[in-house]
Amino acid sequence: MDPITLLGLVAAFLTSVAFVPQVVRNFRRRQVGDLSVATFGTFTFGVLLWLAYGIAIDSLPIIFANVFTLSVQVLNLWQMWRYRQRPGAAPR
Repeated sequence: MDPITLLGLVAAFLTSVAFVPQVVRNFRRRQVGDLSVATFGTFTFGVLLWLAYGIAIDSLPIIFANVFTLSVQVLNLWQMWRYRQRPGAAPR
């Protein structure tokens, strides 16, 4: 494997797993009030565009990395929707 491909694979792995600790933390705490929906939403849209780009150029590393990252980000956004306190709701 050439060094450039290895570099790309390591970068894809690291950026793909970067938000997994946040998902785990969200599940443990059942609290996401300190997270920015705008930040996670924008990042998720960017990942979706990267996935489209990977499909367009038929790059399996880009496709696989972004399918995984998109899944993690959708889970993060779901947690934000699920765990946010609604106005007037009693704390859990």
